[in-house]
Amino acid sequence: MKTEKFSLRAQDHLGTSDGKKHFNEKHFAESAPRYDIATRALSFGQDAAWKRKLIASLPAIAAPVCVDVACGTGDVTFLLAERYGDGEFIGVDLTQEMIDLANQRNQLPTVRFECGEMSQLTMPDASVDILTGSYAIRNAPDLREALAEFRRVLKPGGTLAFLDFSKPDSAFFQGIQFQLLRFWGGLWGLLLHGNPEVHGYISKSLRTYPDAKTLEATFVECGFEIRSSKKHFGGMMMQYLLSA
Repeated sequence: MKTEKFSLRAQDHLGTSDGKKHFNEKHFAESAPRYDIATRALSFGQDAAWKRKLIASLPAIAAPVCVDVACGTGDVTFLLAERYGDGEFIGVDLTQEMIDLANQRNQLPTVRFECGEMSQLTMPDASVDILTGSYAIRNAPDLREALAEFRRVLKPGGTLAFLDFSKPDSAFFQGIQFQLLRFWGGLWGLLLHGNPEVHGYISKSLRTYPDAKTLEATFVECGFEIRSSKKHFGGMMMQYLLSA
């Protein structure tokens, strides 16, 4: 059966939680087959190093239960299993296409993948030691709802770690960033999918995403303590380590 061609415009969907969820489902189903190529290209080859630094920042815990939201094809989930060895490592993604690719890569009995929403996780209350996400919270249909869900499943003192694009405080620098991402993302969307919107949407997603100060205040308001933050790529990317 022929797959429906991706034809959504980000600006028509990212303004509401339901619209954003619908856009995410269609967008990541389209991008899944070439997603790993795209993350390397869009980051100028830095994506793998950033993810390894995220994992290296995590605390030493014996046999942890780890959940990786918006896991995509499983990069961070597998890095968690590599770091800790024993434990339980669960990757969750909204799209079955991503989960299918992650399952094809998986050869570890401690790792499993499931299709689901980051704001409606299947884990019991206070059952998770570490929760991670790369390029996850910017794509949350409702950021506060997702953070509340992360708080629910994490054990007291549990760790929340994220890597994502960062939005400057200054409107001037935001404008420069948006134009750069619109060009670079659009170019790779065109090259990989014949549609600049597939990755050009990143700049549009940042328009409704909090700047760094507002994001950090939101973390605290939702019950998390900021343990560390680290800039990558001149501050266009941020790595956060939080505790519940």
